[in-house]
Amino acid sequence: MSETKTRLKAEDWILAGFRALASQGPDALKAEPLARALKTTKGSFYWHFKDVPDFHKRMLALWEEQSVDAITQELSLESDPVKRLYQLGDIAVSAGPEYGGDAAEPAIRAWAYGNPIVSQAVQRVDQKRVAFLNDILSELDLTNPDIARIIYGAYVGMGTLSASDTFDNKNAMSTLMAAILALRDA
Repeated sequence: MSETKTRLKAEDWILAGFRALASQGPDALKAEPLARALKTTKGSFYWHFKDVPDFHKRMLALWEEQSVDAITQELSLESDPVKRLYQLGDIAVSAGPEYGGDAAEPAIRAWAYGNPIVSQAVQRVDQKRVAFLNDILSELDLTNPDIARIIYGAYVGMGTLSASDTFDNKNAMSTLMAAILALRDA
């Protein structure tokens, strides 16, 4: 009796790319090492992607969509800006293992240093996230733009810390959000 293999989708390759990037760096984002990791052939890779740069572009597009658009859609369901701010803090420190876990975003940021296309994607994500954060803070009458940068800097830093020490930073982000909200009431 022969074993039936599940046909891979483009998203399977992209998720494997996130995991490879998080664990091995950008050199692992090529057809052959990814095919080995998925126990398939390079032909499957080229069935879904024109070439490696196309794969990188689609990988970054999914990261951008998941790290900005999906989050803002989810948070827009909550009308209370205080709850939204706390939810944003919770989301910021919870990366799914299918996307490479906590190490994925720091790995994307490291990849951006040597790749202008990745750098542009990171800049777009950063701008969208800070703008969204500013919108929430504005609803709370916290209009100093430095506050959004402080929260966002903590988010980026917490991700890097979690990737290296596997510490859950949910309480730390919650504490930061409480301190920021205390400014409003001072």
